[in-house]
Amino acid sequence: MGAQGSKILTQKREFSDESCSQMTKIDENPHESPTVTADRAAALTLSLDVQTALRSHLPSVAEHAVAAIIVEVPVYAAARSFMVDNIEAAVQMALGSFLTLAARSGDASTPLRPAQRGSYELGRGEARSGRSVDALLAAYRVGARVSWRQLSAVAVEAGMDASQLAQFAELVFAYIDELSAASVAGHADELETSERLQRQHRDRLALELLRGASEEVLLRRLDRARWEKPSTITALLTRETELHGIRGLVDPRSLVLAEDLPDVTAEENTAALLVPDLSPGARTKLLRAIGTRPVVVGPTRPWLLTAGSYRRALRAHRLLRDAGSGAQAAYDTERHLADLVRAADPEALADLRRMALAPLDDLTEVAREKLEETLRLWLLHRGRREAVAEALFVHQQTVRYRVGQLRDLFGDDLDDPDVVRDLVIALG
Repeated sequence: MGAQGSKILTQKREFSDESCSQMTKIDENPHESPTVTADRAAALTLSLDVQTALRSHLPSVAEHAVAAIIVEVPVYAAARSFMVDNIEAAVQMALGSFLTLAARSGDASTPLRPAQRGSYELGRGEARSGRSVDALLAAYRVGARVSWRQLSAVAVEAGMDASQLAQFAELVFAYIDELSAASVAGHADELETSERLQRQHRDRLALELLRGASEEVLLRRLDRARWEKPSTITALLTRETELHGIRGLVDPRSLVLAEDLPDVTAEENTAALLVPDLSPGARTKLLRAIGTRPVVVGPTRPWLLTAGSYRRALRAHRLLRDAGSGAQAAYDTERHLADLVRAADPEALADLRRMALAPLDDLTEVAREKLEETLRLWLLHRGRREAVAEALFVHQQTVRYRVGQLRDLFGDDLDDPDVVRDLVIALG
């Protein structure tokens, strides 16, 4: 964009910091000259003949500027008739304010304020319409070029001399710079506002998914969040401090919630990611990519049942925490289902252990520990003494002796499938 573009971007940054409050300041301080444009206007004196000639040509200048914009800026090429009318009205307003600015004596800032405000709102409108700031600046450049060409020709024909023409040119492009900066600021503010609202809606959607809200509520949240409905969702839990690194590994569409997680306190430092449509192959790759990062990966569930994936991931998170280890690497709940089942009801598990292992109650602590471990491995290895001996680092005869003790204690119950099931769970 060259020097003019640099000026526009500099002024854009100035506007973007507090552009809305800047509009308020302009209204509240009518005698304050806010820009160099007003200074340039105050230094220029236009004769009545020049003013009359310029104003009479405004409709024609606006029409030619809009026609050039429609042709030269691709995004406006398919503009509908009402859009063309809106653009032409905006151009006429800007040019009218400019001529008022150029013709005034004394305070030149007054006609500039509504033009700035109008340009700011124009930028917001363009952002809402989905048009980029590049298209907006291109329209300004084309409009400025066409308008200057016609206005300068009219001014010279009406008697403006070369010295005044130079001042007139400086005023034209300073004016365009300031309107461009206001529009860019409006565009940026609208995008920021829209993005902030979208983030809020998506946070709300994520929270409702984790809570297990009704389909009606979730569909309404989905629409407000402008989030494409997935087939499935997989819940991931990690520490908030790890969130940034994990987000880069998952689908960019993933929802993120780092506050107000259901059944989680702020002290737990936990964040959730809801990953859409995670296929089995993608899940494997994700677990590999997570590596040593502390992440718990829940099961993949239909999107309306996201809460189920979250609850299981949360149970796994709590299981690891209660074990005193926490997630030190990717923890796939699908590979630890037995552990999660056993941990689902700690009191029931304790009662099962007490009843199933009651025959060992009269043993010493050391003897009980040895027989429990032998019984666990004997059940898991389906009675193969060689495998049990290898796992225990003892002789096969030692295994034979201990199994004999167990049969004396349990009797025929070791051949009862229900008892064997209970023992496997109890000793898991």
